[in-house]
Amino acid sequence: MNSQFLETLFESHQRAKHQVPASAMCKLVEGVLQLLFPPLADVRFERVEELEEYTNGLKTNMMRILTSMEPDLPLPAEEVAERMMLELPYIYDLLQMDAEALLAGDPAARSIEEVIRTYPGFKAVAMYRMAHALYELRVPLLPRVLTEYAHARTGIDIHPGAQIGSHFCIDHGTGVVIGETCMIGDHVKVYQGVTLGALSVDKAMANIKRHPTIEHHVVIYAGATILGGNTVVGAHSIVGGNVWLTESVPAYSRVYHRPQIDVRHSREPENLINFSI
Repeated sequence: MNSQFLETLFESHQRAKHQVPASAMCKLVEGVLQLLFPPLADVRFERVEELEEYTNGLKTNMMRILTSMEPDLPLPAEEVAERMMLELPYIYDLLQMDAEALLAGDPAARSIEEVIRTYPGFKAVAMYRMAHALYELRVPLLPRVLTEYAHARTGIDIHPGAQIGSHFCIDHGTGVVIGETCMIGDHVKVYQGVTLGALSVDKAMANIKRHPTIEHHVVIYAGATILGGNTVVGAHSIVGGNVWLTESVPAYSRVYHRPQIDVRHSREPENLINFSI
């Protein structure tokens, strides 16, 4: 690279507002999850004092990260860190319910420990719940850093602004997309490839509800796409696989996509070569 280009890059680095490495916040939240869930912990705490020391270390690291971006925070960094720590019991309870929903809803799950340690759906939702708490505190950038970290690791894309109730279950999960203004009730279960998105990506809709509302006890099967801020899926509904839905459905609905399938059978193997599409 020539010197002029290097000089341009250097100036760009100097103008950068935040010097917080993305990895620092992700590592911090991984540490918080290790605190909350022993199956994820790298160390075993022998005394409660050790656990307290570990917790204080997490809070100190959080304050250090937030202090570096304090001019853009709505509150002093210390207060934001304190509020986040006070949120942890609530986040813990929600995640316990999420893990229980996964265990109850997946015949392949053998224990809560297995769900917490191995299920990408739990991992993505755990990172989302931490990111959502920061989002509610109006912390810039870091909530998206966390959910994109989870996205890269799990294939599940949940915007930190989405509002998601308790006992949320993402089974398998690869390719799930949940948009910023999506509202999801309690006891909702979604499978891989589900999109809860917007009808339009027009920038003018940035501050408008553009993603659907999913009420309590709804199941959405693989590949379903539900779009639009005015679209409401009523409670206790089932949305079948590969459904494309852009209008509201009442409670207790059953929404299915039925493709035309032609099955042919021949006893003569050579005839199998002659097929039509």
